[in-house]
Amino acid sequence: MLELDRVNIAVDGRPILHDITLHIESGETHVLFGPNGSGKTSLLMAIMGLPRYQVTSGTIRFQEQDIAGLSIDERARLGIGLLYQRPPTLRGLRLGELADICAGRSQIAAVTEFAEQLHVDYLLQRNVNDGFSGGELKKSELLQLMLRRPKLALIDEPDAGVDLDSLLLVGETIRRVLEQSSTDGVVPAGLIITHTGHILHYLRPTASHVLYGGTLVAHAEGSKLLAEIQTYGYGKCPLCRSQQPQ
Repeated sequence: MLELDRVNIAVDGRPILHDITLHIESGETHVLFGPNGSGKTSLLMAIMGLPRYQVTSGTIRFQEQDIAGLSIDERARLGIGLLYQRPPTLRGLRLGELADICAGRSQIAAVTEFAEQLHVDYLLQRNVNDGFSGGELKKSELLQLMLRRPKLALIDEPDAGVDLDSLLLVGETIRRVLEQSSTDGVVPAGLIITHTGHILHYLRPTASHVLYGGTLVAHAEGSKLLAEIQTYGYGKCPLCRSQQPQ
């Protein structure tokens, strides 16, 4: 589904990420840990193709296609979806209008149904993200992602700034996003950033990774890394230290 091979990324011309190699298969969910400022969000933004995040070397392939030269909308049309940690406010555009665009003609009837399931139907007539709480922002983003039915979901800190009631709904919805097939029947994959690991109570990750000092320093099956990080921190995590290049 997604192949990153020896990828280097610069933000506004400043090198941020170095020698990133990561392969995610269809149906897999990968989790990315790392301290603040380690480049986790930059990695997701580069995969999505935001202009500030330049791939200076290496390759990013989506379903075996090199996507380096593709714009954001072209990548989105291929089936890549992004849930922002801090989505922008869009004044003059109602959430219901944006949801209709995400749904397309084939799913227009699902907008109200999904909005009710996420308890955001009352937000459909409001400007996108304008004055939304932390939980409302996450659920607004998830509504758009559900309607898009992506093949690859890039999810940035879904458990940040969310109360416990909303976290339950967010976690169950992300699981649903990752379990529902795309519009052409592809089993989706996910790459999820989390600091606290709370979201993992609702998901079963295939693998976890640690991004530290601008590069991936550890890999493990499932959520095994989380317990080590919670016990030792990033600097002294045994798996992180043992897997760092010598």
